[in-house]
Amino acid sequence: MDRRPLDVVVMSDLHLGTYGCHATEIVNYLKSIQPQILVLNGDIIDIWQFNKRYFPVAHMQVIKEIMNLLSKGTRVIYITGNHDESLRRFSDMTMGNFQLTDKVVMEINGKMTWIFHGDVFDATTKGSAKLLAKLGGHGYDLLILINSCINWGLKCMGKEKMSFSKKVKNSVKKAVSWIGDFEQTAAELAIEKKYDYVICGHIHQPQKREVVTKNGSVMYLNSGDWIENLTALEYSHSEWNIFQYNEKDFVATKAMWLLKKLHYLFTH
Repeated sequence: MDRRPLDVVVMSDLHLGTYGCHATEIVNYLKSIQPQILVLNGDIIDIWQFNKRYFPVAHMQVIKEIMNLLSKGTRVIYITGNHDESLRRFSDMTMGNFQLTDKVVMEINGKMTWIFHGDVFDATTKGSAKLLAKLGGHGYDLLILINSCINWGLKCMGKEKMSFSKKVKNSVKKAVSWIGDFEQTAAELAIEKKYDYVICGHIHQPQKREVVTKNGSVMYLNSGDWIENLTALEYSHSEWNIFQYNEKDFVATKAMWLLKKLHYLFTH
């Protein structure tokens, strides 16, 4: 399979170690790209909900593919999030092409880009509210597991998949308002710091939009997640775009790769 060359890729909220993680899809995506820089923007390994009885081979394969990109020369920047916050004690550690940090500011094609997970704006991940957040995380994981079972049945019947958690979030005005407030806060702070781009994760809501205030403007981006949306941010040809995983594309690509391999075997 030919890898797509990219300047920068940002992925967040993989939540490895949970039932909702789409590890196979993550592996397929990682195998399809060759970025110069891969930014893992928080909640990559879900240490909050980590259970030694559940960390399947597919989840280990994700880590293997990241290591494979490292070996091919990709610079990997791991930014800590709230679900992997225990790694923050090792922040600012660098080993070869690998860097562990809490946030990063980089110049990309002359534009200053600020990248961080975003839990710093979320009061529910701190203090006494943190326990409720952890309990809520287990409930969310259970909902995703049930949803996966139902979607398997829908797929067998040839029907479209559905997302319970998305429906719940979209139906609760407070949740929609909170997402808007999160994005506005991140953007306003970036404008204050005179950055051109601000990139977050955390809220599992892929986004690309310009935010304009009386003090200036900034491009706000969010890489989404690999639980529900299966999205990443890609920078190539001087432009940021949201990548949306589509299973059909990867099935077709794999079939083409097999045909090429068979053709090579029969002609050499």
